[in-house]
Amino acid sequence: MKVLVVDDDAGLRKTLSLILGDGGYEVIVASEAETGLRMAREASPDFILTDVRMPGMDGLEFVERYKGEGGTATVLVMSAYGSMNLAMDAMKRGAYDYLHKPFGAEEVLLTLKKAEEREDLKREVGRLREEVAVQRRYGGIVAEAPAMTRVVEMARKVARHPTSVLIQGDTGTGKELVARLIHEESSRSGEAFVAVNCGAIPENLLESEFFGHVKGAFSGADRDREGLFDAAHGGTLFLDEVGDLPESLQVKLLRALQEGEIRRVGESANHDVDVRVIAASNRNLKEASVEGGFREDLYFRLAVVTLSLPSLRERPEDLPMLTRLLLERHAQRMGMEAPAITPEALECLARYPWPGNVRELENVLERAMVLVEEDGAITPAELPGPIRGEGGTGYEGGDGGASVEAGRGMAGELSRATELSVKQWGRELERLLITEALRRTGGHRGKASELLELSDRALRYKIREFGLEEDEANGEGSTGG
Repeated sequence: MKVLVVDDDAGLRKTLSLILGDGGYEVIVASEAETGLRMAREASPDFILTDVRMPGMDGLEFVERYKGEGGTATVLVMSAYGSMNLAMDAMKRGAYDYLHKPFGAEEVLLTLKKAEEREDLKREVGRLREEVAVQRRYGGIVAEAPAMTRVVEMARKVARHPTSVLIQGDTGTGKELVARLIHEESSRSGEAFVAVNCGAIPENLLESEFFGHVKGAFSGADRDREGLFDAAHGGTLFLDEVGDLPESLQVKLLRALQEGEIRRVGESANHDVDVRVIAASNRNLKEASVEGGFREDLYFRLAVVTLSLPSLRERPEDLPMLTRLLLERHAQRMGMEAPAITPEALECLARYPWPGNVRELENVLERAMVLVEEDGAITPAELPGPIRGEGGTGYEGGDGGASVEAGRGMAGELSRATELSVKQWGRELERLLITEALRRTGGHRGKASELLELSDRALRYKIREFGLEEDEANGEGSTGG
């Protein structure tokens, strides 16, 4: 730490140089204020001790000029003619504290020590504020990699405008997080953010879910019910996997976006809604619109701005920070301390291609936290075999082998099949995935719905549809969620 002493008394300059030198400080001295200002500019001291009464410029004017020039050192004033008014005047001009002459060595060193602690605290507060600002800025998104940083900056820029946004990216890349960031950075942040997975709603209920219905509109409609557009009025509606919507609803969605009005099922009149729509898809909707799998006019209405999220393997710089964030998030949810992770385990994570992206990483880390010894660190031993580079296509420990074998069995059936209906085999794959998710989670619907990226309600529909209630009841663990 460097201290500048500004005083016209040569004896005091020498005394302070000895006291401060013994205290471990580097000391420079000036005999008058003008010289002190020049030395402060050139030497950039951490602290300045200045006398008040000096020929020419006095100490109070020195403080005012130094601070007015943007000086950042902590300034303490000294005077033998002390009074409360003088001390208050000095601090109004930018001084931190006041020393009354004569003073002892201990008093000087203690005052400087307090000033040091204050500066350390200010720096720590500044650092924490910056961390909070970054966290708020990115809405919990880790974005060290240039590819991800560009997406985040574009999202923040478009958030200020009411423009529709289409977010494209592989499953598990964080499309909903980016949508939430856009909402939080927009003028609508004080209103609702309503998210829906378009592929999770049974087709016969889609119109009612989106636009609501009135009592008596259809069998079972025993009361008026608002839809997603009404729930998001004034805020943001996030349509995840919008490419899964059937064409009949695509037409109605396009009209709602163009006209800013909707009609509930069973109602004869339209009513206005004020909703900002953000859509997402893991399909290339531009290609789908050209090929006829998605309405071209709806695509252009949704994709005023398109954000393409990179896969996790395309942003390796984010992996260490993302790993720490996910460990801390799981630890908070599980009521435990976040474990450390060894460099060898991190190296395994860095080598793996992550086809399931961030969601797969999250799953792997939660598994490791369950397996790690209490107060221990995550090592390669707690990671699945494929992550360790041992080959295979399924995770060890009973959380993937069954699905691999079932998948092989299904592939064998396909090779012998005479019917290759996508609809038929798609249902079989869907049933297989739901069965496997329930098995992995011990029948816990909430956790299974997260793995499947389905809402709890949609999962309940599917369980009934495939007749899996009995299988679920025979499983271990809770079926709540």
